[in-house]
Amino acid sequence: MTDWQNVIGHGWAVQMLRQSLANGRNGHAYLITGPDQVGKTTLARALAQALNCTGEADGSCGPGHLCRACALIANDRYPDVRLVEPEVSGRGKLTLKIETIRQLQQELNLSAYEARTKVAILKRFDAATIGASNAFLKTLEEPPPRVVLILTATDADTLLPTISSRCRTLNLRPLATELIEQSLTTRWRVDDDTAHLLAHLADGRLGWAVRAAQESAILEERAAHLAQLQEALAGSRVRRFQLADKLANKPEAAPAVLQTWVSWWRDVNLLAQSGGTGMAALTNIDQLDAMRQTASRVPDTAVLASLKQTTLALWQLEHNANGRLVLENLFLTYPYLTM
Repeated sequence: MTDWQNVIGHGWAVQMLRQSLANGRNGHAYLITGPDQVGKTTLARALAQALNCTGEADGSCGPGHLCRACALIANDRYPDVRLVEPEVSGRGKLTLKIETIRQLQQELNLSAYEARTKVAILKRFDAATIGASNAFLKTLEEPPPRVVLILTATDADTLLPTISSRCRTLNLRPLATELIEQSLTTRWRVDDDTAHLLAHLADGRLGWAVRAAQESAILEERAAHLAQLQEALAGSRVRRFQLADKLANKPEAAPAVLQTWVSWWRDVNLLAQSGGTGMAALTNIDQLDAMRQTASRVPDTAVLASLKQTTLALWQLEHNANGRLVLENLFLTYPYLTM
C-alpha cells in the first residue's frame, strides 16, 4: 500500500483519507482547496496512488520502491489517472473549457485499462467556464462506476455551489516556515542559507519553494520586481508614469510584479506597526535594511495606504481593469523617497 510520504504536512488530511479508504467509505468526488503550490495536486496524486496501489499490505510501496501503478501515477503516466489542466489565454488567464470537460467525460465512460479505480484530477477548477462547470455537474451527479473525481481550487467559494456541495472538501492551509526550511534541506538538499530565505518567501507554499530552489529565474525575477519598486519610490512623477506605461505594456506579467510589491509593503507595514520588532513574521528577510529604512522615513499612514492601494491595484488588474490607469493611480499614492 502507498505510504503518502510525498505529502509534506497536511497530516490531518492524510489521516482522514486513510481512514475513509480503510473503512471503504471513500467518496466519489473530492475538492481540495488552498493557496497555489501549497500541495493540492500532490495530495490528489497520493490519493490516486492509494486507490490503485498494488504494493504489499506491509507498506513496502514507498519512496525506495514504488509499485508500477504508484510510479506511473507519480509521473502522470498512468493510463487510468487523468490530469486535466486549464489552458492559458493570450493575457495569461487560465481557462478550463467545456470541450475539455466533454472529452474527459467520454474517457471516464470507457472501461479502465488496469486500474481498480479510474481517477480524474482537475487542477484549478475555479478556472472553469460556466459552460464547463454545468457540463461537469452531470458527471458529479451521476458518476460512472469505479471513478473518483478530484478537483482543486484556491477557494470553494469560487466554484458554483452545486459543484462544491457534491464534493468532500479538504481545505489545505499554508505550511509552517520551519517545516518548509527543513524539507528543503533534507529532501531537496538545498543549502542552509538558501533554504532559510526560500522558506520565508514561500508564504507557506512548499511547491513554490521547491521550484524556486530549482529554477534560478524565479529569484532573479523577484529581484527585478523589487528593483522596479525602488525605482518608482525614488523617481519623479514623470519617471513613475513612464514605468507605469512600461508595466502596462506587459499585462500578463504585471500581476506578478504587484504580488511582490504587496509582500514588500506588508513587511514594511509590519515593521512600522511593531516598531521594528516583528522580525519572525517577515517574508522578505533579505530586504530588511531597505524595509527598515522605508519604515523609518515614511509615516505609518502612508505605508498602510501604499499597502492597501497595491492590494487594490492587484485585484483590479486580475479583473481586467485598464492597466495603465491602475498603475498610474498606484504611483500617485506611493511616497517619494530620494535615495
